[in-house]
Amino acid sequence: MRKPQISRRKALQIGTAAATLPLVHIRTAGAAGKLSVGFWDHWVPTGNAVMKKQVQEWADKNKVEVQSDFLGTALLTTAAAEQQAKTGHDIFALPTWEVHNHRDALEPVDDVVKRLADKYGQPNKVAEYLAKIDGHWLAIPGSSGTQDKGPCGRISILKEAAGLDVVAMYPAKDEHTALADQWTYDAHLKAAEACHKAGKPFGIGLGQTSDSVDCIGTIFAAFGAELVDAKGNITVDSDNVKQVLEYGAKLAKFLPADTVSYDDASNNRALISGQSALIWNPPSAWAVARRDAPQVAADCWTFPAPAGPKGRFTPYLPYFWGIWNFGKNKTAAKELSEFLMERPQVQARCTEVLGYDLPPFDSMLDFTIWSDAEPPKGSVYNYPIRKSAGTQPHIAALPAPPDIAVQIYNRGTQTTMIAKLLSGQKMGDVISWAKNELEGFAR
Repeated sequence: MRKPQISRRKALQIGTAAATLPLVHIRTAGAAGKLSVGFWDHWVPTGNAVMKKQVQEWADKNKVEVQSDFLGTALLTTAAAEQQAKTGHDIFALPTWEVHNHRDALEPVDDVVKRLADKYGQPNKVAEYLAKIDGHWLAIPGSSGTQDKGPCGRISILKEAAGLDVVAMYPAKDEHTALADQWTYDAHLKAAEACHKAGKPFGIGLGQTSDSVDCIGTIFAAFGAELVDAKGNITVDSDNVKQVLEYGAKLAKFLPADTVSYDDASNNRALISGQSALIWNPPSAWAVARRDAPQVAADCWTFPAPAGPKGRFTPYLPYFWGIWNFGKNKTAAKELSEFLMERPQVQARCTEVLGYDLPPFDSMLDFTIWSDAEPPKGSVYNYPIRKSAGTQPHIAALPAPPDIAVQIYNRGTQTTMIAKLLSGQKMGDVISWAKNELEGFAR
């Protein structure tokens, strides 16, 4: 049965509320005010520790009593509860689409973003797309949790099965190679076929969770295949969309048998267990392999996405720090947020989590952690999206208006189109299905 359509506004609302208890309470002598922060609970335990240390430093200097809560699965429900109750934390970590979700409850932070931009340059375009609304920044682009999801491949398998020398193609230095120009989606398809024949298929999913949506959404972008344009016009029935569907149908045949049921842990497991030659993921899978399967980690190399007819794009998912407009200490909230996004603090946190956290400013993409992390040394050097590689950050469904794009993203419209082709449906029927879905999103 076809699921009922929902309005654009409803798609941006989280309906469930939840409460959490503080995990750390920083008190300082002679406190000049109080501040409460809801942080994302970092998957690297020491990521929380370095954040606590930095908050302590700021609190001691400014004589502010700071309560910091590190929220895991309760992050979104807690934000929804606080917006509804108009009380809670002063600063709150908001992933990807959540700035738009809470736009009516957020304090403009143009002043903070301007000061940071004056020092470090403008935040990248995906951060602006998600957090600058009606000409105003409603959240501060952060680094904690911010990630991209380019390819991470097994060096030996790609070389032996597909003839790809990814280390030579993308060495651990800011250098363009002729081999990099050959890394296109045609090459990606040929490598996927070769690795499939070798019993080590690319761990790419056609499911409806983030990793699958991010990868397939980026492939759509590389072909210039927009389902909805920036003005909200439905453009799914286009030559570019048909071209990417043709490509996707070919690629899908070389993916794992369970590709349609992939979740965000499936590709990680495939790489760590040694069953896959390549996945699209931040360095979390590699980092776990360092601990649990060091021989796999030592054979991993992260590198940029392939180039398509319209360019080279990499999935990018930013986190933001929003300040509630009902907060009791907005001045201190802005000051702490700005302090945490200054280069020394960003670099210290990034180093602690082996380069996982990405700054939103290109000027900070020179931290030494990406060249120093090992094994092998330089494995994640090409993880950050650098202009020198000709790569652009992207989030699936961009450039559609965010209130439509979030529905395309959450429903996995792009991955579902490829999955339908894999199941044997005709392209015309798949496009008609997608058009019907998009019309519902746009109502």
